[in-house]
Amino acid sequence: LLFVLGTVSCTLFLAVNGLYSASDDVIELTPTNFNKEVIQSESLWLVEFYAPWCGHCQRLTPEWKKAATALKGVVKVGAVDADKHQSLGGQYGVRGFPTIKIFGANKNKAEDYQGGRTSDAIVDAALSALRSLVKDRLSGRSGGYSSGKQSRESGGGDKKDVIELTDDSFDKNVINSDDVWMVEFYAPWCGHCKNLEPEWAAAATEVKEQTKGKVKLAAVDATVNQMLASRYGIRGFPTIKIFQKGEDPVDYDGGRTRSDIVARALDLFSDNAPPPELLEITSEDVLKSTCDAHQLCIISVLPHILDTGASGRNSYLDVMLKMAEKYKKKMWGWLWTEAGAQSDLESSLGIGGFGYPAMAAVNARKMKFALLKGSFSEQGINEFLRELSVGRGSTAPVGGGAFPKIHSVEPWDGKDGELPVEDDIDLSDVDLDDWDKDEL
Repeated sequence: LLFVLGTVSCTLFLAVNGLYSASDDVIELTPTNFNKEVIQSESLWLVEFYAPWCGHCQRLTPEWKKAATALKGVVKVGAVDADKHQSLGGQYGVRGFPTIKIFGANKNKAEDYQGGRTSDAIVDAALSALRSLVKDRLSGRSGGYSSGKQSRESGGGDKKDVIELTDDSFDKNVINSDDVWMVEFYAPWCGHCKNLEPEWAAAATEVKEQTKGKVKLAAVDATVNQMLASRYGIRGFPTIKIFQKGEDPVDYDGGRTRSDIVARALDLFSDNAPPPELLEITSEDVLKSTCDAHQLCIISVLPHILDTGASGRNSYLDVMLKMAEKYKKKMWGWLWTEAGAQSDLESSLGIGGFGYPAMAAVNARKMKFALLKGSFSEQGINEFLRELSVGRGSTAPVGGGAFPKIHSVEPWDGKDGELPVEDDIDLSDVDLDDWDKDEL
């Protein structure tokens, strides 16, 4: 019993603290401190986005710590638990783990680090980036950053990134826009509006940079634009509403500080981020890189193209894409293959015995999988994934304890399949009459 309790408490401790602790030279970053520590910093930063359960991240941890200690006082080294802080990972397009980004002179244009995963390689890349930054400063090309820091420090917000909307301009800008809009309805005489103004302006600049303009902050003078005020039932000031394509506007009822507004904007951005890619298993690398980098990989085995044609296959792929969209915040990987193309993989996942299409959710870290038992439909798959997401559903070990050999195959060309061409048989020399007599 003591052993079990000890194991549980250890697991909880790891879950809370991720892979790094306060005693490391790696600086832990969260949505609360990221802007202040990284975006508003003059320093060069190397930032790792990781998940505690990810094997590659666990292997990188000692090297990342070693690099952080070597670079202490020279280059800042940070880490984000992007499994816990998904809005921050989504903001920087993190789709797999670990992802390493370099924040140099222009903090709004982070570069992807593509080098080796050893402390030596990481330190070399950091010093190379630092040299470039210093050279640019020497030549006057500072890159700079415009997080609204100067305007906030001088006491007022620069309103340049707040979009002023009117009765005439509102519909063409906001309605049916693919972007998310946060709109403040204000009155010039309102004291609360005046207090909000610098926070709204500072947030507008930060949100524009961090979402690349996908979330917009706007303002409407409701005393002048009374048609809009009437349409949206504005009764008090300031009132903030959120507009998203295809949805009714909703009231923003969060805090009125810059950080509160930015946090909500980043959540909206994460909600509207594109779904993960749906990849065909054409090689071992596709399978392993996807399954190693994500907590779960969802693998579908679709019927042979001769059984469904292109339209039938596309309808199955559409179902998968809809589910990938629905569960995108889970950061799972999504894969598919054709029946028979990866027969060893099918066997290891217990697929094929009850027909196609089939689906398995695989945890590559534990080498366990769960099978879809219901229908291969939005409803059936949704129930299957919902059970998995709350830790329910029966699992089994992957056959052989590891992924089997994956065959390299040509990707599907999007067309209907063709039957193989058979060799023509020449019957001219066969005397059918004699053949009949022999048989008799």
